[in-house]
Amino acid sequence: MTTHRYADHDETYDDYEGYDEYEETPAVAPDERPRRGSSHVVSALGGLVLTPVALGLLSWGGLRQQQLIQATLSTNRDPLGIALLAGGAILLLVVAAFGALSAVGPILGGLIYGVLPGVAAMAVPEWGFRLVNLMPKSDIAYGVMDFLFIGGLLGVGFLLVGSGLANALVRRRRAA
Repeated sequence: MTTHRYADHDETYDDYEGYDEYEETPAVAPDERPRRGSSHVVSALGGLVLTPVALGLLSWGGLRQQQLIQATLSTNRDPLGIALLAGGAILLLVVAAFGALSAVGPILGGLIYGVLPGVAAMAVPEWGFRLVNLMPKSDIAYGVMDFLFIGGLLGVGFLLVGSGLANALVRRRRAA
């Protein structure tokens, strides 16, 4: 005995008059994907605008912490430095989260502000100095220089690119 309520029903579609007149057409062709242009734009703008701000906050906060500890040889903490580090980390998390909209944002931000300057500074250190000299002289510029030459920008850049690529791969798997 079947439990489906139409299982005992013997009629077929051929019994209905005019059924052949209607063709089944899918609402969206299987090869077409919904357009995601606005997602790409929002993610790209987020990656291009928030990444340098986040890296600047991380660099400045790290410099403040480093100067305090080295100058006083103590383990005192600078609340502003800690807040800057936390703010920069949160903004980087937001940039990585933009990958949920589109992988463009984290990949662009990571490549332009992390990987390219990091590789340039490691390959030809003079280029790193020239890049930092484009910034106005401030604690942020000195922090960025430190972060650049210790490989911090390179590491953050690769992590953002990896985040964007991982989001793109997950999206492709779900679509398949």
